[in-house]
Amino acid sequence: MIKTYIPRKIYLERIKPFIDKEIIKIIIGQRRVGKSYLLFQIMDIIKGLHKNPNILYINKELNEFDKIKNYQDLLAYIKQKTRGQTGKHYIFIDEIQEIEKFEKALRGLQAKGGYDLYCTGSNAYFLSGELATYLSGRAVEIPVFSLSYAEFLEFHKLKENHESFIQYIKYGGLPYLMHLIKEDAIIYDYLRNVYNTILFKDVVSAHKIRNLAFLERLVEYLADNVGSLVSAKKISDFLKSQKIKISPNVVLNYLAFLGQAFFIFQVRRSDVQGKKIFEINEKYYFGDLGLRHALVGYHQPDINKVLENLVFLHLLTAGYAVTVGQQEGGLEIDFVCEKAGQRLYVQVAYLVTEENKEREFGNLLAVRDNYPKIVVSMDELPDKSEYKGIGQKNIREFLLHSI
Repeated sequence: MIKTYIPRKIYLERIKPFIDKEIIKIIIGQRRVGKSYLLFQIMDIIKGLHKNPNILYINKELNEFDKIKNYQDLLAYIKQKTRGQTGKHYIFIDEIQEIEKFEKALRGLQAKGGYDLYCTGSNAYFLSGELATYLSGRAVEIPVFSLSYAEFLEFHKLKENHESFIQYIKYGGLPYLMHLIKEDAIIYDYLRNVYNTILFKDVVSAHKIRNLAFLERLVEYLADNVGSLVSAKKISDFLKSQKIKISPNVVLNYLAFLGQAFFIFQVRRSDVQGKKIFEINEKYYFGDLGLRHALVGYHQPDINKVLENLVFLHLLTAGYAVTVGQQEGGLEIDFVCEKAGQRLYVQVAYLVTEENKEREFGNLLAVRDNYPKIVVSMDELPDKSEYKGIGQKNIREFLLHSI
């Protein structure tokens, strides 16, 4: 199988330590973020490490694999294709959640030995819960996201400038966009088709949802309220005002389904001092901004929430665990980020002016610890810029140099 691609170095570096190890590699993420091509890149690394390795690729999105419906079919297919081969077998399975009880096959192959297993999945519902228990200690998850800003420039062969950044904001980071003419009608038509695929395959079909109209209205509500504190009750009350009667419990279920498809991400609030997690009022961000704009459009007045979503995705790509920081007196930090025992505080603004400077920096100044704190904005700034000891960085520089 010959595939041309641009390497996703961020993820390859995270996967390389597990190649040839007896641990199942599960690459997770929203549809169309490039998981399949990441498998091809891993195959090429393996070909560089071993002479004529035994590689078997199964893609459940292709019709030729329709007969593989459950774990027994999968095991029978692998046995047939590897018969007579000697040495280790490298098995790659794309969209493995389409195979019923696939975890039994993975565990059986791993227990048997001689198999190096890689798979991708687009729905966390099938990759957590019982599966996590069943494969405990035997699997590692590698989340994959839309293109980072640096990747976007590389994929689209663009120079780094304001115009390129606006393209990134408008169209998002789905890799296939590199093959399309950069016109709104063409790009958003493609993105709406991707949205429909995610909604119907990974949400409606996976969870047997009947109230499609409500689900679509919920997505629109989230798109309008990116980065705002929301709760199931608040959403339910809003829908009632629109003559749509839905209980908070149903709202919670639908939010969970959208999150399991990696279409949205829930970000919970935490107490900055005590690390307590609050149970109500979360923020929601989209897994790809282009998909958000395909639904409700990209409008300049939304720039604050759009930039916040962009920074959030970048922090996830960089490997941070992210919460919204809450302090006494109602002061809020946009993002409290933790990785490898270290912490970073990030506040996002469109532009910092004399009128809003105290507000944008004040919440960070109120945090009494020595971890790095930074305000990210679209201001054109010198290399080193700060206010009362708090750093400030241009968002393009932040996106390019903080992974």
